[in-house]
Amino acid sequence: MFSERAFFSFVDLEPGSDHRAYNEWHQLDHLPENLALPGVAWGDRWARTAECADVAGADGAAREYAGVDYIAMYWFHPPYTESVREWKELGEESFQWGRGPGIPGVHRRLTAFFTPVKGYVAPHVPVSAATLPLRPNSGLHLRVSRFRDHHGYGAHEHHTWQDRVRIPDLMAVDGVAGAWTFSFREGAHHPTLAFDDSEEYAPGELRVRLLYLDGDPVETGKAIAEHEAQCDADGRGRPSAAVEECLLSSPLRSITPWRDW
Repeated sequence: MFSERAFFSFVDLEPGSDHRAYNEWHQLDHLPENLALPGVAWGDRWARTAECADVAGADGAAREYAGVDYIAMYWFHPPYTESVREWKELGEESFQWGRGPGIPGVHRRLTAFFTPVKGYVAPHVPVSAATLPLRPNSGLHLRVSRFRDHHGYGAHEHHTWQDRVRIPDLMAVDGVAGAWTFSFREGAHHPTLAFDDSEEYAPGELRVRLLYLDGDPVETGKAIAEHEAQCDADGRGRPSAAVEECLLSSPLRSITPWRDW
């Protein structure tokens, strides 16, 4: 299933908003219509529940994603220009059908295309990295990082360490099935949707690390944090903390329709 283009959407709802209506629209209408498009390889969605938020973190004053409730992503088949064009056309058609996300209180904090960088699987998982996103999961552990000098030596050194040290170490954590990393490509504002004013990023400035989970997301999230702290103490930490700003580090739960609304 390996794709060279992925889309992420970070959404939060204002207090008092109708989460059930939003979930029903996304899970029972929007997601199936998108998965039916020939250019969409796969799509999935996760919730950042209150329990997940309680064990989340970020660096310093990074607050732009602190209130995110849901994260959705899609993988696209080539040719990407055609696949994305059809995908955007569906968004416009859905609006004209009266089946768009016309739900008050919805804020889209990030909607963007990313380039998949590399996939990994834990030793106990028999599938390939390309198949990992299709494999059922209990949730994810998400890390969003910003590299202001995104093509500098420090960022390059960090990416080398992440690939060769940190992610292989995390494959030993109980409940972690595998990982994928992504590099920011471009924003994906859609003309039929309202978007919050957000900072524009340069290609490569943001990185996303997804850990695919088999275990309970909150408990596995705690184990990930403890494992990373122990690796840091053992001298296997990142080469320079100054080059990376963590905007969000949080577990996410998979959504079971009807049960989790």
